[in-house]
Order: sequence, then structure tokens, then C-alpha cells
Amino acid sequence: MRYDLVLFDNDGVLVDSEPISNRLLAAYLTDLGHPTSYEDSIRDYMGSAMHRVHDLVEERTGRRLPADFDDVFHARVFAAFERELKPVVGAMDVLEKLAADGVPYCVASSGSHERIRVGHRTTGLDRWFDDERIFSSQDVGRGKPAPDLFLYAAERMGVAPERCVVVEDSPLGVQAAVAAGMDVYGFTAMTPAGKLSGATGLFGDMRELTALLDGAPSRN
Repeated sequence: MRYDLVLFDNDGVLVDSEPISNRLLAAYLTDLGHPTSYEDSIRDYMGSAMHRVHDLVEERTGRRLPADFDDVFHARVFAAFERELKPVVGAMDVLEKLAADGVPYCVASSGSHERIRVGHRTTGLDRWFDDERIFSSQDVGRGKPAPDLFLYAAERMGVAPERCVVVEDSPLGVQAAVAAGMDVYGFTAMTPAGKLSGATGLFGDMRELTALLDGAPSRN
């Protein structure tokens, strides 16, 4: 392994949650009088923290979302997770290989701590992530595309940014990793490669990731 720390995004990278959450987000916004398609939600909100949803709706319409918007949305998402959520194919294999090789890793997600943990418990990924390996946008002042979350996670894990690599599937996440001075590999399972410009490399199957990281050029 050419890196000292692998930082995983969560939604869409470890758990296959983006189709579920964006379907529900689009429906909820539409119900509230803000017509939003699934494709709109993917384009505008995938990979972002919840404050971006509030900010964009208010910016575009001059209206604020209800005070209980986050609570209602998360309740719907968690209920759907219990019924539908699966790990991303190949994610457990990657984690098992990193753990066996003694390579440090963590998750750095725009989602809340509760969302991360619910998803991990539902899919069985919780065996790979104790509390010291979980970082959320709740831990910092600004979510992606700001670099704050990745820099915070690296600092807590005791690794310099230039020795880190991020695994991301959203344009906002790639921007955040680049801004943090980290290499970033873009996962194209849901996002067209052209929207992940700036990534160090691209891959479409999670089972390709270990070999990709092993073959990465040295940062020394």
C-alpha cells in the first residue's frame, strides 16, 4: 500500500444508499412544494450535508424548509434502509484486505453519525468501523466541498494529508479531497466519469480498488 490512510466516503461507496435517499429526498421536497426529480436530487445534493439542501431551497425559492425537515427525512430514510439497504458490492472485500494488511482506514461522510451507524448496522459493516474510525460532517463547521472533514479525519487518525487517499463517488467529495491536498479515487458506479474530473484515478467496480491503491505512484 502506497498510502498511510484510506478515507472512505460512506453513501454510495460503502453502502448502496444513494438511490434510496435521493428517491426519498426528491419525493419529500416535491410534497413540500419544491418540485424535484430523482435526477435533480442526484445532481444537486449527492455527497452533500443536509445544510446544502436547506441553503439551495432557500436560495432558489426564498422559502425555508420546515424546522423538522431533517428529522422527518431521516426517519423515512432509516425505515427504508431497514427494508432495502445493502453494502456496495466488493466493499467488504476491500475492508477485509486493508484490515489484514494493517492499513489504517476510516469513513469520512457528509451524513450524520446516526445515519452512518444505522447504515453500517443494517449491512453488517459495523464490524469494520469502531467509533474511532467514523467521522461525519457534524464534526466540522463546513461539509464537502470544503476540505474540513477530510483534514479533521486525517488529523484525528494521525496522518499527514499528503499521505492520505480518499475514495469518493460525488463531485463535491472529489473537490473536497483535492482541496485537502489528498489523492482521490473516483468511484463511477453512479456518477459519470466526466463529473469526477480532478480525481487521481477512476474505477467502476469496488473490487478493483485494492489493486488500484497498491499500484498507485508513490507520494514520496
